[in-house]
Amino acid sequence: MSHSISDEQIATLSACIFNGRKIEAIKLYREMTGHGLKEAKDAVDELERSLRASSPDKFVAGAQGKGCLGVLVAGLLCGSGLVTYWLT
Repeated sequence: MSHSISDEQIATLSACIFNGRKIEAIKLYREMTGHGLKEAKDAVDELERSLRASSPDKFVAGAQGKGCLGVLVAGLLCGSGLVTYWLT
């Protein structure tokens, strides 16, 4: 990690990583440092490795229904309920 990042900024990046928002962490790192995409990704990957080694229990398991599959399933369930309602 760069020495130009404060402890508070590292905490912000760590929170993103713990919550599965790695792309957001990379974007934030780029904004904080002015580094390019590769340097930011490498730095965030390094931070993630360090966090996984020191605090593996803080990582959120899975996407917790925030992905496209969750939206698709919800849509299908709602759609099938409406079709059933209209047909009866």
